[in-house]
Amino acid sequence: MIGDVLRDLAPQVLTALVRRYGDFDACEDAVQEALLAASQQWPVEGVPDHPKGWLITTASRRRIEQWRSETARQRREEAVASAPPPEPAPGVDDTLTLLLLCCHPSLTRPSQVALTLRAVGGLTTAEIARAFLVPEATIGQRISRAKRSLRGERFTPSEDPDRLAAVLQVLYLIFTEGHTASSGDELNRVELTTEAIRLVRQLPPGGEVTGLLALMLLTEARRPARVDESGALVPLAEQDRSRWNAAFIEEGVSLITSALSTSPVGPYQLQAAIAAVHDEAPSSDETDWTEILTLYDLLLVVAPGPMVTLNRVVAFAQVHGPDAGLKELTDAGLEPHHRVEAVRAHLLELSGDLSGAREAYLAAAKGTLSLPEQSYLRSRAARLSGS
Repeated sequence: MIGDVLRDLAPQVLTALVRRYGDFDACEDAVQEALLAASQQWPVEGVPDHPKGWLITTASRRRIEQWRSETARQRREEAVASAPPPEPAPGVDDTLTLLLLCCHPSLTRPSQVALTLRAVGGLTTAEIARAFLVPEATIGQRISRAKRSLRGERFTPSEDPDRLAAVLQVLYLIFTEGHTASSGDELNRVELTTEAIRLVRQLPPGGEVTGLLALMLLTEARRPARVDESGALVPLAEQDRSRWNAAFIEEGVSLITSALSTSPVGPYQLQAAIAAVHDEAPSSDETDWTEILTLYDLLLVVAPGPMVTLNRVVAFAQVHGPDAGLKELTDAGLEPHHRVEAVRAHLLELSGDLSGAREAYLAAAKGTLSLPEQSYLRSRAARLSGS
């Protein structure tokens, strides 16, 4: 479909223009006009033999028009415009190059996310605003500020090897917000998880890139069973595993198996390995929690953090019992968070302290802006009231 072609070519065309002219903001506007022209002309005239070249030429013409309106240096403009488009360095992927630019360290993380979704993902400002439940004007300001900050920046990905790690983190943040929305009345934002998976597939495979893709696929595989017919959250242990996406699980397991055997172990690979253990278990009762706990012990060394610590507590409790898990949770000294209270409530319930569990469930419900999570946590508390 023409829309898919334009979506795939947009980052490549934008990269070519920015490489030539060096003004991200103006080039992005020119590319958007070229995409609009293509969407109107190609259905009537047919897709050209070289669609990427057509888009680069059309966008370049628009950029030249903008340039001429901004300056009287016509000779310089015509000289640049008549030059052949500069070719990327051998082995450099245009989509990766644009992702690296969008994740420039001078930008804040929210700006990196917004600019990535706009320039590389092709989402409109309104779509990004809806996904993150913020005013469209706020997203528009973030994108505008980011483009202004990048004005004059050149593509130098090889000079900053840590930038790829920032790209992976941005894509992971996009995916996690789509998997469990931080606020609003929907648990999942499919447009974000789908886009994150699409973008990570554009990166050179191997190591942590493969680990992240595997993690996304193995996590997204469970989405069909995460809510019931009424839209209520269904916890992992109670999900109908026949509804899980078998193709995603098969691909994810294959990817993480290959990555772990061919590259140094990283945090995304370890998280994907944990997800694979969950997804391959025939039932919740048959989950190999000892293996999961071992993987979390490794993850705590490789990438320590509060969420890793909290998830390890859950695995620890599954192996050693809820009372041991509660002690581990207390000893961890985690900062207040609704997920901490939710784990505490679950462990208190398993240990038989129903009154304490009810209070913890209600405290967890008060701490989240996600309506499906609130509803689930309050329903757990209500169920305990009648016990």
